[in-house]
Amino acid sequence: MDKFNIVITGIGGQGVITLVNILDEAALVQGYDVKSSELHGLSQRGGSVITHIRFGKKVYSPLVANGEADLIIGLELAETLRDSVFAGTKTFFLVSNYLAGIPGYPEKQQIVDNLKKMAKDKLFLVPAGEICKKELGKDVVAGVYLLGYAAKHNLIPIKREAFKTALNSVIPEKFLDLNIKAFELGYGN
Repeated sequence: MDKFNIVITGIGGQGVITLVNILDEAALVQGYDVKSSELHGLSQRGGSVITHIRFGKKVYSPLVANGEADLIIGLELAETLRDSVFAGTKTFFLVSNYLAGIPGYPEKQQIVDNLKKMAKDKLFLVPAGEICKKELGKDVVAGVYLLGYAAKHNLIPIKREAFKTALNSVIPEKFLDLNIKAFELGYGN
C-alpha cells in the first residue's frame, strides 16, 4: 500500500477528533508515516467537524483531495452526505445511521437514498449508536464501534492489535474499558 486516505465527518460531541487520534496512533504502531488535519467550527454547539487522515509509506500532506478518499467514516448522515465530495469510485462509506435532526436537513431516507446511489455496493450503514446504547449503555462510543467494524471488514489496512495499542495510548484510563468494549463489539459484528 502506497497510501490510504480517510475522511471522518460528524458533529461536535461525537468524538470525531478522538477517532482521528486513535487512527493516527494505530497507523504509527503499524509502521506507517501519518499526517492528519482537523477542521471544526462550532463543534461545541453540535456544528460540523471533519478530519482527514492519510497514512502509508511516505505522506506529504494531511489533506485528502476531492474524489480521493479510500474510506469515509460518517458519524452523522447529513454531514456524511455533505462531505461526500471526497468520495470517488473506489471509496467505501462506513456510516452510522444517526441523523441529528437539525431544521432544514433533508429527511433521513432521502439522505440514505443519495448515499446508496453514490456508494452503490460500498456503503456500510450501521446503527452504531443504537447498538452501543443497547449493549454498553452509552452511544457516545459509536465511533470506536465503527473502527472495530472497519477493522473486522478490512475497510482499513490496520490490524486489530494496532488499534488496541492505540486505544490504550489515546483513551484516558477512566474511559478505556468502555472504549475497548465498543471496539470489540464492532469487531464482532
